[in-house]
Amino acid sequence: MLTNIHGKKGLQLFLGLGAGFCFGFLLEKGGVTRYDVIVGQLLLKDFTVVKIMLSACVTGMLGVHLLRSLGMAQLHPKPGSLGSSMVGGLIFGLGFATLGYCPGTIAGAVGQGWLDALVGGLAGIIIGAGLFAGVYPRLRQNILAKGDFGDKTIPQVLKVNPWAAVVPVVVLIMLFLYWMEKKGL
Repeated sequence: MLTNIHGKKGLQLFLGLGAGFCFGFLLEKGGVTRYDVIVGQLLLKDFTVVKIMLSACVTGMLGVHLLRSLGMAQLHPKPGSLGSSMVGGLIFGLGFATLGYCPGTIAGAVGQGWLDALVGGLAGIIIGAGLFAGVYPRLRQNILAKGDFGDKTIPQVLKVNPWAAVVPVVVLIMLFLYWMEKKGL
């Protein structure tokens, strides 16, 4: 079913736009487009962001693997490396710590009319993407390819059925979320 969408670019754009609006709406309803919530997370005082992200991980893991198991979707993992993860993490962390937004929450905050997200965040994303594109050829050869770990998923590395990895991770996340609620975090 979902594989039929692959060749329909207009439908993909429409569905992507719709999913983006829903994502932004849910970010807003969860409160994570507010600067004080993001900074509270960075200061380890407000764990709203962690709760929402872990809940999204559980939903995504179960949904994606259910669709995959039913033959309605296919996974296309991209190769990764330690170098690209470190560079990406540093760039993301620098922007996140400087402005108090991540790319998703910037979009949600811009949708709400927050000027700091529009000027600092959106401009930062555009300038950062341009700078990264300019240095990418040198980074690709010298840093990004270091520590290549390919395109294998955790179940492929462990040589187990994907559900044998998904279910324990979901259970651990749910237990952690329960513990956080009991502790009042």
